[in-house]
Amino acid sequence: MNYLSEKARQLTPYVAGFQPRKPGFIKLNTNENPYPPSPKVMEALKSVDIARLKLYPDTSSSALCKSIAKILDVEPENVFCGNGSDEILALSFQAFFGGKENVIMPEISYGFYPVWGMMYDAKIKAISMGEDFIINASDYKGANGVVLANPNAPTGIALTIAEIEEIVRNNQDGVVIVDEAYIDFASVESGIQLTKKYENLLIVRTFSKSHSLAGMRVGFAVGNRMLIETLQRIKNSFNSYPLDVLSQTVAEAAICDVGYFEETRNSIIATRRETMRNLSELGYNVLDSHANFLFMESENAKSLYEYLFNHKILVRYWDKPKIADFLRITIGNDKEMEAFIQCVKLFLREKPTKQK
Repeated sequence: MNYLSEKARQLTPYVAGFQPRKPGFIKLNTNENPYPPSPKVMEALKSVDIARLKLYPDTSSSALCKSIAKILDVEPENVFCGNGSDEILALSFQAFFGGKENVIMPEISYGFYPVWGMMYDAKIKAISMGEDFIINASDYKGANGVVLANPNAPTGIALTIAEIEEIVRNNQDGVVIVDEAYIDFASVESGIQLTKKYENLLIVRTFSKSHSLAGMRVGFAVGNRMLIETLQRIKNSFNSYPLDVLSQTVAEAAICDVGYFEETRNSIIATRRETMRNLSELGYNVLDSHANFLFMESENAKSLYEYLFNHKILVRYWDKPKIADFLRITIGNDKEMEAFIQCVKLFLREKPTKQK
């Protein structure tokens, strides 16, 4: 097709987790929150003046930025909002990595990073990892940019705040983007306060996971004022109205309900701990997760994935080097995780194998 650009022909798109079109599935494959949004979200929706929908929304999501800033102890001018963390990460690749060489990331990480690298002509260099999937901060230095998820995806392993600072300090010639999509489920500290110390650090977060708003597509970034202004400039050259009125209203209600957030987050952490214990007792090796999912090793991972699928339980499997013997399992509610464990037990009885 001659009317396609060279880039369009070469791109290999990111593949999202399977979304069932029929009811009855237990969905443990896309790291969604098993609990509904805060009750204050419904109250906020009921209070929306429908007549406002005929008008364009606030281009800068000012009220939402102010609420985020208050919760996170930063200034509103240090906050940027967009359509989910994915849009913000894509804008960040354009703003800080576009056309650059030696932009580094972990070998095993979020699959969208290489796609954005190709889309925006950033020469991505993957830093190799050992069999333990540990990210060694000392391997990340002297780059023109760094992007990593903390906790990492799909492993769930997290770096300490000291390790994040080491990476930022050792890459002063480029922006360090830390994708904290899962930080609310971690026992390590967020890097947000480091943005007050280092002008080259950008923290990206999402409302999809810990605030149960995957369907609304709301994300935000925190960083030095210069970084935020640059993101605004790129955004205003692409889509000056990123967040609609409902998304801004709902996200503000969600982040302000700290009590509900703590309750649901703690429930997910407790269920994660119990699920990990159950899987370990069944002989599986499960990595130490700081996220709302587990990364479980199995010598017959693909067969188990297919078995679960046939029993209407969805998990994530990648047939790729280093991780082809692993499944990623989102933490659902207690009932869902019990059904998952029982199905795994059935699989082991029908196809007994020695687990790693």
